[in-house]
Amino acid sequence: MNCTKTNNVEGETWVVGRGKVLSLRRVNDKDMEKGERRDLVRFDWAMKKMLRNKANFGILEGFIEVFLGKKCKITEILESEGNQESAEDKFNRVDIKAKDSDGEYFIVEVQTTRYTYYFERVLYGVSKAITEQMGAGKKYGDIKQVYSISIVYYDLGKGVDYFYEAKTDFIGVHEGDVLKLSRREELTTEKINGGDKRKFKYVDKLASDIFPKYYLIRINGFHNVVRNAMDEWMKFLKDNSIKADTKVPGLVQAKDQLAVDRMTPAEKSVYRRHLDALDMEQNVAINYKEDGREEGRIEGRREGLIEGEKRGMEKGKKEGLEEGEKNGEKKKAMEMAKVLKERGVEIETIEVASGLTRDEIERL
Repeated sequence: MNCTKTNNVEGETWVVGRGKVLSLRRVNDKDMEKGERRDLVRFDWAMKKMLRNKANFGILEGFIEVFLGKKCKITEILESEGNQESAEDKFNRVDIKAKDSDGEYFIVEVQTTRYTYYFERVLYGVSKAITEQMGAGKKYGDIKQVYSISIVYYDLGKGVDYFYEAKTDFIGVHEGDVLKLSRREELTTEKINGGDKRKFKYVDKLASDIFPKYYLIRINGFHNVVRNAMDEWMKFLKDNSIKADTKVPGLVQAKDQLAVDRMTPAEKSVYRRHLDALDMEQNVAINYKEDGREEGRIEGRREGLIEGEKRGMEKGKKEGLEEGEKNGEKKKAMEMAKVLKERGVEIETIEVASGLTRDEIERL
């Protein structure tokens, strides 16, 4: 098991970076030569402790802009299950639920270890975010779109990409066309005062403009090749590094606001314990996986032996029956040949009738 290295010498800068579960270490010259800022906290920790601060909303807004291609203005962070403090204080899952100026909802979740029925849990979380909008006096038309973004640090599913999108549209079964919905939208007061006599207009929308949208970010699917803004975000999510001269939305702010050296000694101590917990959890998961493989191999060998014995018994039984039948037929042939011989039948005739050889008949 890897151990987290810490150093309490005052004035030193710390950086995250040690394999999949990252730990604090001092910045070295090689880091700086790469033109990267690496003394940054993990994104899951930032979501849990920092992005709830209004001053840091720009990081989340940039993240949404890059991955969803949607510019938004976060107005508030709502209470979410994964951020509720408890005696155990969850460390393998953290989520943040945000609302923007259009009233739309964004659920960003980080999952660091394998979780059974993960997609079902995501579906439940989104469904809950929808039903919670329907208070007293609310109309169905008041329901706002929900965006679910899952960041997973393990091999979830089988695929080659690192970013996946799931959305709902109605597609014609025979013609393949996409169904459009005509929706009435109220005109703004500004347009009405500007001389427009209408109070509303009709616009075409797709079902995917109303139904929830799901996004899946697979960290293990990113292979450290940086070609665009999304790749830069992936590199930060994977190894906590950001280019010193980055211009990517969200990362510009994160480069400074998520620096470890902005944390107090007490905050650093809590953060190190968080990393230790992640490290331990991942090692436990790896051990369970290896134990499962070994148990599978042992069980496979055992079942193989049982199956082999079973097949061997069936084969032996079959061969025994065949041998018994063969011996029985031979015995009958010898008895018949003996009777024919005693009656003086010629040897050649007995050979044909019994199938025995001359030597076998003469020995009778």
